[in-house]
Parts: sequence; C-alpha cells; structure tokens
Amino acid sequence: MTRDRIESAVRLLILLAIGTMAGAAAFTHVHDLSVAHGQPHWIGWANAVAVELMAIYLGLEIRARRRNGRPVGFVGVLLIAFALLSLAAQVAEAEPSVWGWIVAAVPSLAFLALVKVVLSSAPATAPAPEPNQPQADRYGEPERAEPVPPADVMPPASVSVLPPRGVVQPDRRQVVGIIR
Repeated sequence: MTRDRIESAVRLLILLAIGTMAGAAAFTHVHDLSVAHGQPHWIGWANAVAVELMAIYLGLEIRARRRNGRPVGFVGVLLIAFALLSLAAQVAEAEPSVWGWIVAAVPSLAFLALVKVVLSSAPATAPAPEPNQPQADRYGEPERAEPVPPADVMPPASVSVLPPRGVVQPDRRQVVGIIR
C-alpha cells in the first residue's frame, strides 16, 4: 500500500470516528432537550434525526452543487441554520457555566470543522486566464497565422479592411471594432 493510500485511509477513519461521536452527542442533546420540553420520547429521537441528518445531507448537497456548477447560497444558509440549531440544543443541555457551554459545543464545532474541511477539499477549477493576455501566451503554444497572400494579389474590398485570420484573436475584448 502506498503512503498516500495509507494516509487517506487513516484520514477516513479519523473522520468517521469524530463524525460518529460528534453525531451521537448531538443526537443525544437534541433528543434530551426535546423530551425535557414536553415532546414524547420518540419525537425527541425524530427531532434529533431531522436536525442532525439534515445538516449532513445539506453538506453533501453543497458539494454536489459545487461539482455541477449550481448555486449553493440557499443550501448553505440552511446548513448554517441546522448547525446552529444543533449547537443551541447542545449548549442548552450544558451546565450553566462558560466551561459547560464550551464543552457542550465541542460536538457541533467538530462537525462544522469536518464539514468545512471535507467541502473545501473538492477539486478546484483552474483559474481563468487574465483577459488582457494574448491567447498564445496562455497556452504556451503560438497559433499559426494563415499565410499572407503575395503583395500583387489584392483581396476583395470587403476583406481588405480586416487583418488576416490569426493575427487578431477573436476573444480579445479590449480590441474594439473588429467583427468576424
């Protein structure tokens, strides 16, 4: 097994361990808070499943939308809302002290950190070339210009006002007045 594969496997195991434990703590806090505020036991679990799995689903949805070039704004807002709901449940179940709140917030913060790391590891698209660079410079290989006709052969009048193809790049928006 190569070093990269071993590191990937270890990273996956750590991700699963942290995700499982953070999820278990978050499920329990949401359940206990729901039950403490009058919901039947099974509805407490339903609330926990809805809040925690919705956050996981939304993280996966953001990744899929980015991969397909679709907007992620609304889904991102929903992810933040469900993560904050989970965080609020955890803090509400904590001992009423600064350390109690910090310790209770760890599962949600760990989950948010994992989501951020996983979502930011998506392959990046290549940066767009600068618009003021000639196309030949962008790709390292110059384009071949069409051969210039001999001086004694006169092109038709309608063509004579345009430079030969290949001399002016069609995507150079800074050059005004050249239409092909």
